[in-house]
Amino acid sequence: MSKIIEGLLYSDSHEWVKVDGDIAVIGVSDFAQEEMGDITYVDMPEVDDEVSKGDDFGALESVKASSELYSPVSGVVVEVNEALEDAPELVNEDAFGNWIIKVRMSDPSELDSLMDAAAYAEIAK
Repeated sequence: MSKIIEGLLYSDSHEWVKVDGDIAVIGVSDFAQEEMGDITYVDMPEVDDEVSKGDDFGALESVKASSELYSPVSGVVVEVNEALEDAPELVNEDAFGNWIIKVRMSDPSELDSLMDAAAYAEIAK
């Protein structure tokens, strides 16, 4: 069974969010990386790019599929996980330990539409 971490928020497109003040740390769930298989590339935006809730901000590519990444919040990208450029498999090794982007949220109330761990567990089966 996929690991789900309490205290994070989840989108129905399988991204997780850790809130740190006005920064949203965003990655993909363990369920998502298991479904993808061996990840070979992570397509990420640039720092200072704007993202909008529900819009794609990049993609994961694996040997069997390509999957868009959707931003669970709106704001400006303040950091990307550069380690994933050289080692995309880190997402497979620890989906929660290897975030993809950090976003300075423009509307923190958007977090209200995300799921807690219990609700996410119901769809990540």
